Amino acid sequence: MREDCRHYESRTYPSGEVARKCDLDLAPDAPWSCPLDCPAFERRAVLPNWVEGSLTSQPAPQAPVELNADVAALLDEAENIVNAAAPEVLADLERRNKRGPKARVQGWIRRRRGEGN
Repeated sequence: MREDCRHYESRTYPSGEVARKCDLDLAPDAPWSCPLDCPAFERRAVLPNWVEGSLTSQPAPQAPVELNADVAALLDEAENIVNAAAPEVLADLERRNKRGPKARVQGWIRRRRGEGN
C-alpha cells in the first residue's frame, strides 16, 4: 500500500493484528498494493514542525506469490451482501427505537422471563 497517500488508513487492534486499507476502496489488492496509476492518489499533507511516526506497529504483509483474480470479485460480492442487508437492519433498529425506552425495558423483561417479545 502507498502509505504516503492521504486515503491510506491503518488500524492496530489489541491482538496486534493490523488492518490496512484505502478509504476510497480503490485498492483491490489491499493490503499488498495500490494501483500504480490510481486516479485518487494524493500525497499526505504535513504541517510545519510535524514529526511523523510509524503508521503501523508491524511491517506490511508480503504479497502472495500468486494473487487470485477472483479475490477482488469475492470481496465485492461480500460487500454487496452486507450493503443489501444494511437497510433492513437499520429499519429494524429504527422500529425498535420508536417504541421508546419504556417499551424496550418491558420487552427486555419479557425476554428475561422467557415470554418472548
